[in-house]
Amino acid sequence: MEAELNSGETEDHFRRILASTIPSTTASTDEEALQILIDSSRTSHGRSALSEILPTVLRLLRSLPDHHPFLLPSLRLIRNLCAGDASNQNSFLLFNGVDEVSSLILGDADPQIVRAGLQVLGNVSLAGEDQRDAVWGRLFPKGLWELARVRDRCVADPLCMIIYTCCDNRGRLIELSGDQGLSIVSDIIKTASEDEFREDWLPLLLSKISLEESYFPLLFDKLGSADGITSEQAFLVRLLAENLDQRFNEVAISDAFSLAVLKIVDRASRAINFVSRGTSSLPTGDPAIDVLGYSLIILRNICAREDLPQTSVDSLILSGLIRLLLGLLRDLEPPTNIRTVLKNSDVIMKACPYSGFRRDVVAVLGNCAFRRKQVQDEIRNENGILLLLQQCSVCDENPFSREWAIWAMRNVFEGNEDNQNEISKLECQGAVDNPCITELGLRVEWDQNSGRARLVNITT
Repeated sequence: MEAELNSGETEDHFRRILASTIPSTTASTDEEALQILIDSSRTSHGRSALSEILPTVLRLLRSLPDHHPFLLPSLRLIRNLCAGDASNQNSFLLFNGVDEVSSLILGDADPQIVRAGLQVLGNVSLAGEDQRDAVWGRLFPKGLWELARVRDRCVADPLCMIIYTCCDNRGRLIELSGDQGLSIVSDIIKTASEDEFREDWLPLLLSKISLEESYFPLLFDKLGSADGITSEQAFLVRLLAENLDQRFNEVAISDAFSLAVLKIVDRASRAINFVSRGTSSLPTGDPAIDVLGYSLIILRNICAREDLPQTSVDSLILSGLIRLLLGLLRDLEPPTNIRTVLKNSDVIMKACPYSGFRRDVVAVLGNCAFRRKQVQDEIRNENGILLLLQQCSVCDENPFSREWAIWAMRNVFEGNEDNQNEISKLECQGAVDNPCITELGLRVEWDQNSGRARLVNITT
């Protein structure tokens, strides 16, 4: 074993290595020499050429006092050396690097030191199970909890990288889903929500916990308050909605997540008074409204996923999705054009809480009705056909709601003779206007043979 060196001896030893590694004419100071090494270690060839220096840099870290000028550049050098280089990653583990770096970043450390140290551990964690075991064993739960409470966005991203990488193991994922683990994640979300932080690793981590697994309800409740829906809960749902939207066909979705979102729609809709007509699109800044809106967007995308098992959407249908959405639509004031005609009506109805609410409700219904006869039938049985037809009118505060309504009605009628007969009856009774049906590319005609009205496609 090499004898332990004190701080001065280690620095002298390190300077000799710097001198032998870098031509003396290249760098005039130790700091410049370190920066040259950092730059060189950005390439795979440089990392390989500098592999023998890693143990010395680790010993240097052990001996340096806080705030030493070598500290941060040394961490950055190690970070680069361990970026995808198996030899350096194994050497880091062999020379107790996990403990050395963890000791540096825990406690009242400078956020830049914490960030660089976490980047080191994140790169090392990518090497394999041995490295992930060492990092997780050293930091979970107390160390991760302490780091999660550092209210700095620069710390949150590499911390999420470590947690996400380590939790490819089922056992560690189960540990993360416990009370201590979810407290760590909720603290990260609180930090991120303060300044709208949403870099790559946080959405990936939340996707793993919430969309693919069954832990979303626990995490959502962890962020809650006795006073109602919180801004942190709204931020969580927004991130998941955006992630699902951007990675539409990539993200696996569990039944547990879908059903939890449906319950949240019901809960959020009860927390909103629907008195004031919202003029802002999402996000509005009102947590309950934002949770409702982004939850509807999530359901819209879930119902549009043809790759999901049929049972995923079936579970939503059996749990009352159609009845809930038709109820929200039925209580809502009609679109602008119809409101103009009914302006003298004494009936008090609910207003759209944000710009696009009507569109989002209709979009979920439209996607859900696509080639699903049970949904088509339920809409008819719940007296929803006329209600959906009314949404085909222009609505100023709901961009594209008319287009979504036309899509929904096409799906409600497609291949469903009972629904086609229903709209034919409504037209003959004068309950709907001809232009409304014409917009759908349809016309009602009287069939002399059957003695009843029927729907004819006029677009072919």
